[in-house]
Amino acid sequence: MGKNALKQLPVGIQTFEKIVKGDYLYIDKTEYVWKMTRLSNYIFLSRPRRFGKSLLVSTLSAYFEGRKELFKGLYIDSVEKEWIQYPVLHLSMASAKHLERAQLERYLISILEEKEKSFGITSSCSDPNIRFKNLISAIYIQTGQPVVVLIDEYDAPLLDVVHRDAELTELRNVMRNFYSPLKDCDSMLKFVFITGITKFSQVSIFSELNNLKNISMLPDFDAICGITTNELTIQMGDYIADVAEYNNITPEETLSKLKQQYDGYHFTMPSADIFNPFSLLNAVQDRAFANYWFSTGTPTYLVEMMRKFSVVPSDLSEKQAMSYEFDAPTESMTNILPLLYQAGYLTIKDYDPELQLYTLDLPNKEIRVGLMECLLGNYVNPSGRASGANIALMYKALKEDNLDLFFQHLQTFLHSIPQCDNTNYEGHYQQLLYVIFSLLGRYADVEVRTPRGRVDMVLRTDKVLYVIELKMNKSASEALSQISLKDYPARFALCGLPVVRVGVSFDSQLRNVQDWAVET
Repeated sequence: MGKNALKQLPVGIQTFEKIVKGDYLYIDKTEYVWKMTRLSNYIFLSRPRRFGKSLLVSTLSAYFEGRKELFKGLYIDSVEKEWIQYPVLHLSMASAKHLERAQLERYLISILEEKEKSFGITSSCSDPNIRFKNLISAIYIQTGQPVVVLIDEYDAPLLDVVHRDAELTELRNVMRNFYSPLKDCDSMLKFVFITGITKFSQVSIFSELNNLKNISMLPDFDAICGITTNELTIQMGDYIADVAEYNNITPEETLSKLKQQYDGYHFTMPSADIFNPFSLLNAVQDRAFANYWFSTGTPTYLVEMMRKFSVVPSDLSEKQAMSYEFDAPTESMTNILPLLYQAGYLTIKDYDPELQLYTLDLPNKEIRVGLMECLLGNYVNPSGRASGANIALMYKALKEDNLDLFFQHLQTFLHSIPQCDNTNYEGHYQQLLYVIFSLLGRYADVEVRTPRGRVDMVLRTDKVLYVIELKMNKSASEALSQISLKDYPARFALCGLPVVRVGVSFDSQLRNVQDWAVET
């Protein structure tokens, strides 16, 4: 099937009108718009970056502007009978990043000036929150209709300083003052929708706005952003066939690869399986399976917060968090897992309603590989092409279950690149191996309990389960002896795979693998 027979994909397009008028593919989310606008007059939604929040805001804007012609054939067209036109204030904070206080205040004034011009209103007030209040009041008087306020990426000015308390407090005060009119102008407002990545406390940001309904984890809105498996197979079946034909594989194999790479998100439980829409649309457009979402950059604040909370890579797999931890404000959290979930690096895999306990894990291959590649810099300082070639060779060796060759390439890799500081302990190399194994797409776990102790590491490939013991400044044979002495392999006797013992020794002076031994 040729690509010319298919509608264009709205890759990077965040404007509802442009998608409809340009005859791009649109996954109908207007049923969620209908339900949301009848649930509450004040709504908050948290979703990861590039997950369709801005398109949702644009859709809400078109709906409240009464632009019925844009919704022909969509769900909301079948249920909405009035199509009243309301004045809409659509404010985006997306460009308010990396700003100091004075710059942020000037930015707020500039976006208000733009809205004032569109309504033919003039103002010389230099205080952003007073000017915001005056603008709402003036529009209400001018139009005779209550105002709709849509705020996109409300937390953008704060994210890059969330790990720096002094700067966060200063910028948070600016944003709290700016949003304060939303409480005072209640009688002049029709609907308020606020979206972002993280949840800052209502006390610190939306002062006294205690009627803000958070729908982020409500089952009724699980698929308000993103693309479900059902939506993909029904509305994008021809696209899957096109990708399959181009790659000379079956549509079933194509769907499986897309699911492995980009699926697996759950924002509540129970929930449909959600694809990352940015990556999925790019993959279908390019007929490839690359790491699109991660290639757009890992936010600095996330890496800094992981350091602040001393998170090691193995902490990111199958971890638990209580439900109340998801309600904790970003600025006062004591557990980083909810932040990693909100940012899209972890997702909900299970929920125990009796214990109110969530199980979180990495959602898919794109996130696992991208995140581990990012975290690799905490253990080594890669030197471009040489390190990439060695990683490719390690991948090939591991795919062939040739651990001798794998450790030879690892030795070359570690010898050819600058090491990070503070590497003189076994745990450093345990996490390094965990990151590399994860990068190479293999299941790995650390500190696995057995009846007689803990195994340093377990690695599972398609054909073999490896029980790995690590030593610092000791021999690999000593590591093997410990495996045998404590009979670690007995713990995995029913795994269905042959169990292989592996002893690995690291030299603290060389900062490298000293020797290794593989014993079937």
